[in-house]
Amino acid sequence: MKTSLSKEIGSWIKAIAIAFIIVFICRKYLFTATTVYGESMEPTFSEFDRIIVGKHTSIERFDIIVFQSPDSDEYYIKRVIGLPGDHIEMKDNILYINGKKHLEPYLMNENVQQFRNATGDFTLQELTGKDVVPEETLFVLGDNRLNSYDSRFFGFVPFNTVLGEVKFRYYPLEEIGMPK
Repeated sequence: MKTSLSKEIGSWIKAIAIAFIIVFICRKYLFTATTVYGESMEPTFSEFDRIIVGKHTSIERFDIIVFQSPDSDEYYIKRVIGLPGDHIEMKDNILYINGKKHLEPYLMNENVQQFRNATGDFTLQELTGKDVVPEETLFVLGDNRLNSYDSRFFGFVPFNTVLGEVKFRYYPLEEIGMPK
């Protein structure tokens, strides 16, 4: 009886250890969960939204990424507007990438159904002194252009500071009315 119990306990310890190792590897190399702080991505994401960030993904224009702040220990969440080699311009609240007009439907506020005309006119040259987004960097903007500290202020985001791409938002069970 004693041998059987010790084998059972050993089996449980081994299973729990393997589970912890799998969780550690997944969080370290594949994805991580985090919380949005601030209003810079409203209406897309609100403060305290919980998100899953995929760490191994190719970043494309208009993806939402999480990256290390260029001037603090914080992480920021922003939308990729410019990829390496892109020429970026905002004129009359219309985004132009490489001379082509791009509508920004993610700036539509679902509550009041009005377009947020808050970005202001700029060219990449005026903001950064560069004509195009340099290699190994990104140009990012928050969706809440009136309240976003983004590439208009701190410049380009180096690829090596990107944690990953936001894959989805999730809600804890207690927030959707389910018991813990």
